[in-house]
Amino acid sequence: MLVLTRKINEEIKIGKDITLKILAISENQTKIGIEAPKGVQIFRNEIYSRVKDNAIEASKASIQKASDLNKYKIKKVN
Repeated sequence: MLVLTRKINEEIKIGKDITLKILAISENQTKIGIEAPKGVQIFRNEIYSRVKDNAIEASKASIQKASDLNKYKIKKVN
């Protein structure tokens, strides 16, 4: 992990297209502005984890439904 120290209004560049800017600092909170292309998705970690978990659960449910439907397939008899 890279650890950097920044002051208010200082920036961090990630690649060519992403800039992080320190907007404000208080006792227990830092406000960060993020400039990135529209195609880059940006999530807080707790939201990202929830989205990922929901996607996994939906995938499992989809697989279960497909396996449940397999019992209704018509089998050809030679």
